[in-house]
Amino acid sequence: MKSVLWATSLAMFTLGLAGCADLPSSGPSAVAVVDASGGDAQTRPYEVIDVDPSTIEVLGRRPKSSFAQRFGDHRASIEPVIGVGDMISVTIWEASSGGLFSSPAALEKLSAGANSATIPEQVVGRDGSITVPYAGRVKVAGRTTRAVQEVIQRALEGKAIQPQVLVNDAKPISNTVTIGGEGVGVAQRMPLSVKGDHLLDVIAQAGGVRMQVNEIFVVLQRGGVTERVPLARVTDDSRENIFMRPGDVVTLVRDPQTFIVSGATNANAELPFGNDTVTLAQALVKVGGVADYRADASGVFVFRYEQPSVLRALRPGSPLARADGRVPVVYRVDLKNPNSLFMEQRFQIANRDLIFISNAPSVEFEKAITIFNGVLAPVSSTAATAAAATVTIK
Repeated sequence: MKSVLWATSLAMFTLGLAGCADLPSSGPSAVAVVDASGGDAQTRPYEVIDVDPSTIEVLGRRPKSSFAQRFGDHRASIEPVIGVGDMISVTIWEASSGGLFSSPAALEKLSAGANSATIPEQVVGRDGSITVPYAGRVKVAGRTTRAVQEVIQRALEGKAIQPQVLVNDAKPISNTVTIGGEGVGVAQRMPLSVKGDHLLDVIAQAGGVRMQVNEIFVVLQRGGVTERVPLARVTDDSRENIFMRPGDVVTLVRDPQTFIVSGATNANAELPFGNDTVTLAQALVKVGGVADYRADASGVFVFRYEQPSVLRALRPGSPLARADGRVPVVYRVDLKNPNSLFMEQRFQIANRDLIFISNAPSVEFEKAITIFNGVLAPVSSTAATAAAATVTIK
């Protein structure tokens, strides 16, 4: 009887070990992560890349979004010109009284002097022109105020007494930048100054940012082209603080940078960067490090959707490197290697990265032993009861 029970228990333990893959776990083992990437090249779900100095060097050259590279023009803004929709006022002086624009007492309020007259503000029409008495329709769109003054003066010569003209663009709608978004103080459309305005000048004029700089992204739309750059990069790199152009649309978008840590750690959590950049070493410290009693030190992985150009540099032969969009890549760090401590400090975490630490194989074995002990306990108790009963009968 006792031998039969022990045989049954041994058979159950053997089946338990065979089904270790079905044991409770916080995620796949290191072997499972690596093996899943080693199948058929055409159906491979992701690539596993070991983090070493060459990997760090390639990642350091990862292309970054850039206003300076995207738009390219680093010159200051050109002198503003009049555009359709602007509000234009014209004041005309004559050398002596009695001319076309000498102001009688009834029109004194419209006069800038005894021998002058101010034409009320008017909107530049869709034809790009305004109306000036005795000069007719004057083309002003695309011209500076100085150029328009000369055009009007020439049109009035022989009609007015030595005319002098002053043109003022009171509301330069066409020479404005629109700025808005949840990250800006006051959304508005603001005119550009003659000296030229940088991106940070416009943001400051709109009341500055209302949130942490490392959570804000600047989206710039210009001429049908859109680029998105972290505000922290604009403040750190003067080349990204580009000059604004008329018609630019600037939107400050709040997008907190976070990463996720799961598996054999002391705390599974989604955490914000807190700074402009975070290294793998800093990320692990934020969760209290790996769990020494159950972590597989050779199974630290960073799951990321990577740019195809980066994968082509890391593994040119990978079929995933020819994909159109971002591709799944798993970066592996072996903490058993002392050199990995340097790699941790150089490996930059990207937004939405998932850091996973797998369980050590011994942990899975301990789980199986625990399950076996749970199964064996009632069997042992039954065997002991049977043995006692046999002794009593004898």
